[in-house]
Amino acid sequence: MFRLPNPMTLFRSGPYASDELPKLLESLGLDEAALSRTQPTLQRDMVRVCAACQQKARCDVDLDAGTSAQHYAEYCANAPTIDALSQKT
Repeated sequence: MFRLPNPMTLFRSGPYASDELPKLLESLGLDEAALSRTQPTLQRDMVRVCAACQQKARCDVDLDAGTSAQHYAEYCANAPTIDALSQKT
């Protein structure tokens, strides 16, 4: 009998679970280090959202192809926050 894997194992966990976030922010011209200094609670929440994301494969493809800016809003749960941050800069 085929069993589906536990959904919690479908995404990366541990210290590398949110590696995409700084890369995405950089590709969008946002500085994660500055965000961490000025809005640490918001930055930690974004890390948490990224770590729980189930779209990592798509995100990684876009990051590698340099097309994140064109596509992240289609799947990134942090997109509304990123868009709000982009409007402030």
